[in-house]
Amino acid sequence: MDYHNPVLLKNCIEGLNINPKGIYVDVTFGGGGHSREILKHLTTGKLYAFDQDEDAVKNKIDDERFVLIRQNFRYLKNFLKMYNALPIDGLLADLGVSSHQFDEAERGFSTRFDAKLDMRMDRGAKLTAAEVLNTYTEEDLKRIFKMYGEVENAGRLAYHIVHSRNTKKIETVNDLKLAIDKCVKRGRENKYYAQVFQALRIEVNKELDALKELLTQSLEVIKPGGRLVVISYQSLEDKLVKNIIRSGKFEGEVEKDFFGNQLTPLTAITRKAIVPSEEEIAENSRARSAKLRIAEKK
Repeated sequence: MDYHNPVLLKNCIEGLNINPKGIYVDVTFGGGGHSREILKHLTTGKLYAFDQDEDAVKNKIDDERFVLIRQNFRYLKNFLKMYNALPIDGLLADLGVSSHQFDEAERGFSTRFDAKLDMRMDRGAKLTAAEVLNTYTEEDLKRIFKMYGEVENAGRLAYHIVHSRNTKKIETVNDLKLAIDKCVKRGRENKYYAQVFQALRIEVNKELDALKELLTQSLEVIKPGGRLVVISYQSLEDKLVKNIIRSGKFEGEVEKDFFGNQLTPLTAITRKAIVPSEEEIAENSRARSAKLRIAEKK
């Protein structure tokens, strides 16, 4: 299956600082590119991978050191406890949608195809993008487009969606494009659609909630000296990762002890986010917005 090369692969592997006998977790298995590379560096170590998308099972690695867990990574701690795999030496997360999901027209993730507005990463989940568009109040639509898509005219966008669905349900990508045509700035259509689709996808999959749970649990499951390696593709995710590394909190405020020493559970290994090279972006356009942050548990 076509999943493309993993983004920032070499940097991720270096960032994990792999102990050949250690326990590692790849919480976004997808095409298995990162997992295969991690396994090359393990001897007696173990690798646990999470993915809620049924397509990921087709890429399962036949290796006794590897376990694929068909679940959302928000259940990280429970499943690692079940497998008696705590604490771990490192965790890797490559957030967002895989290239494969974008390229599968019927998944409804891409603005390039006319397909049903689905956008579920877990196809067993009930909420779809079409349901969000047809049942959410105008106020709620405005909130998700403003917060998750950073859409400038979110209020106007929500108004046009509600106005349009009163006449005809919005079920496909083209239905949506038609409904919001008056809101789109000419010459910037692709960027606008990308923001709208991002907001819907985050809402459907509760992505930021799941990420917060993952990051909180990672502080509990990674052993001292172990590594947290996260690639994000949009500013909302990156801000959460940056804040948890800086302060151990999502708000980013650093707690101090009586003597003024910072009480932070992680040490940033990279002062700034690592971004892909021009060569990598030329090979994989998805890499363009990638930001990699690496931290070590104190």
